[in-house]
Parts: sequence; structure tokens; C-alpha cells
Amino acid sequence: MAAREGTRTGPGGLLARLRRDPFAVQTVRSTAAATLSYVVALRLSSEPVPLTAPLTALLVVQVTLYSTLTTSLRRVNSVVVGVLIAIAFSVVVGLSWWSLALVILASLLVGRLVRVEEFVPEVAISAMLVLGVTQVSDTAWDRVLETLIGAVVGMVFNLVLAPPVWVDTAGDSIDGLARRMRLLLLDVADEFTGAPPVAEAAARLHEARRLDNDVADVDGALRTAEDSLRFNPRVKEGLLHRVVLRTGLDTLEICTVVLRVLARTLTDMAKHKEGQRLLPERTALAVRETAQYTADALVSFAVLVTSPATADAEAAEARLAGELRAARACRDAAADQLLAVALAEPGRWQLYGAMLAEIDRVLDELDPEHRGRRLMEELDRQVRERHERRRRLTSRNRWRALRPARGGGRAGARAEVHADE
Repeated sequence: MAAREGTRTGPGGLLARLRRDPFAVQTVRSTAAATLSYVVALRLSSEPVPLTAPLTALLVVQVTLYSTLTTSLRRVNSVVVGVLIAIAFSVVVGLSWWSLALVILASLLVGRLVRVEEFVPEVAISAMLVLGVTQVSDTAWDRVLETLIGAVVGMVFNLVLAPPVWVDTAGDSIDGLARRMRLLLLDVADEFTGAPPVAEAAARLHEARRLDNDVADVDGALRTAEDSLRFNPRVKEGLLHRVVLRTGLDTLEICTVVLRVLARTLTDMAKHKEGQRLLPERTALAVRETAQYTADALVSFAVLVTSPATADAEAAEARLAGELRAARACRDAAADQLLAVALAEPGRWQLYGAMLAEIDRVLDELDPEHRGRRLMEELDRQVRERHERRRRLTSRNRWRALRPARGGGRAGARAEVHADE
């Protein structure tokens, strides 16, 4: 019976995971849009195999609505420019090794001039693809029609069937990062209770350094989530969601840096002790208890940042506050113990002080009041930037509207000069 239930729920779980995977969703959407554009092109184009239309649709369909709107024009521009260059060369010289070289050179130069930015290589790609199939001038303009069909189908596809909102996926990435940080902090704390070899302590340092790669992966997932919130009619508080997630990741990134420094302190202490216990037993237990509460606070902070429901966020905030209080109490006890150790070993007081300072920095970063201030500052900054962009746009529109009223062109300028004189 259990096996039958697992078989029944297995495909459903796999489908749910695929729906949350940006690559899987993008693959299905691109395939559908490209196929639809090919069907439309078969009816409107005179070419027997109008492959330029699905090619353009593949370039236009994006994983988020914002990226579609911001990149589709550049992508369409690059494809159309490449098609026109290929048409010109196919009419004049046809396809040969030297004409191919000229097409690539011209495409890269023109792509830079028309400012398609990161899609400059696609100008050359489109030109080469079209040059290979466009040998007769009568059919050349069909390639432009196919490009426009693919572009329109791709954009309409994204507007009608809007891409998903990837906040949950980004939240899972942030939660996973926090849990990896928790495990690393617990491992480092365990090392302080024993006499680890230098190689073992250095291994913890390498693990802390690898967290930078995890932060980069989470940042990529968060950028996708931020883009999915922009221009999306299903999201009412897109700015707030973006700022909450972004400031949360910034806090965790700072904590990863502190964890790396803490692992560095562990390695230095292991070198100085040379196989001896790093700390007395009571002191080591106080440090480990402090690290345990701090590690749990990292996960509670991630839950607080990523919780969509108010009740879940309030519960996570209450849990975080309790863990921070317990961590600070244990930290104070550990500080008293470390002070006694530092008095007995004055040559190593810097390492003990550094360890306390690193713990304090993590606790301060996770503090809800500190996070609230950072969140409000970031919201104010975003609102100010938005108002400034609107003000500049309004001023530019007013200036353009006033130009014809002043006589227009050079004549109007000369009239203003004479009037001033």
C-alpha cells in the first residue's frame, strides 16, 4: 500500500518540482512559442520552411515578463539587422568564404552601432543563418517577415501567458544558503571544543570560502525573482518583495564573510596550539552553545525573510528574537570565560577578542531592529530613485514640448538670440 501511494504521488511531486524550475519552465515556453510562430509563418510566408520565425521566437521568449519587455526589442533589433545585412550580401555577392567573413565583420560593427548591447553576436548569427538559405532576392524579404512573425508571436506569448513569479524559488535558495551556513557554523564551533589539526581547521576555512559560490547562485535566483515581480499585474507589492529579499540576501552575505573570518581565527588558533586543546572545556562549551543559538538564528532569519504569510513571518520573528536573546546571554558567559583565558595567555588575547567580535557582528546583522532600519533605508532609496527618474522624464518631455512653440529649428534659435540682444 505504501509503495502504491509512493507511485501515485511520485509523478505529482516531480511535476511540482519541474514547475518551480526556471530552466524547465523556460524550455516548455520556448518550445511552445517557437512551434506556434512556425505554424503562423507557414500560413503567412511564401517560404516552404520558414525557420527564421521560430528562431526569433526562441530569442524573444524570456523566463520573466520584465526581461522579455527589456530584452525583446534588442533581440528583435539584432535579428532584423542581421537579416538585412544578409539580404544585402546575398543580393550582391552570394555565399562564399570571403563574403561570409565580410558578413561577420559587418554584422559585429553594425551591431555595435545600433546598440543592441549584449546581443551583438546575434546580429552575426542571424546574418549567417539567413545568408545560408537566402540565395534568391525574391525570397529575401520573406525572411524579414518571418523575423517579425517570430518576434510578435514571442512577445504576445509572454504577454498573454505571463511567466511565473519566481519568489518561491528564490526563497528556497535563500533558505538553503542559511542552512548551509548553519551547518558550517556548528562544525566550526565543534572544532573549538577539541584539538583539531591545522589541516582540519584549514578545511573548514575552505568550506567557508566556498560559500561565496553559493551566494552567487542565490543572487542569480534572486535576480530572476526580482525581474518576475516587475511589470507583473499579479503582484501588487513588487517593490516591497524585491527589497525584502534583496536586503535579506545582503545580510546573509555579510554573515558569510564573518563566518570566513571566524574560520580563519580557528585556523590561526590551531597553528598556535599545535595539537593542544584550543580552549578550556568550560570555555569551549560556552562558545559552542553561543554558536548553536546563532546558527539557529540564521535559519530563523531566512524563514522571516522568505515567508509570504504574515503569521509565518511573525512566528519566525518571535523565534529569531528568542534565539538572539539566548545567543547574547551565552555570548556574555563565553566572554567572561575568554577573559580569564586571555589573562592567563596574554599573547593570544587578539584571537579571543576577534572571535567575540565576529560573533557580535553576526548577532547585530540578524537583529530585527537593525534589519528594519536597513529595510526602510532601502525602500526610501528606491522611492527617491523612482521619483528622480520620473522628474527627469517629465522635464525632458516638457523641454521637447516647448521647442516647437519657440519657432522650431535654427530660425527659432536665431529669433531668441535677437530677442535677447
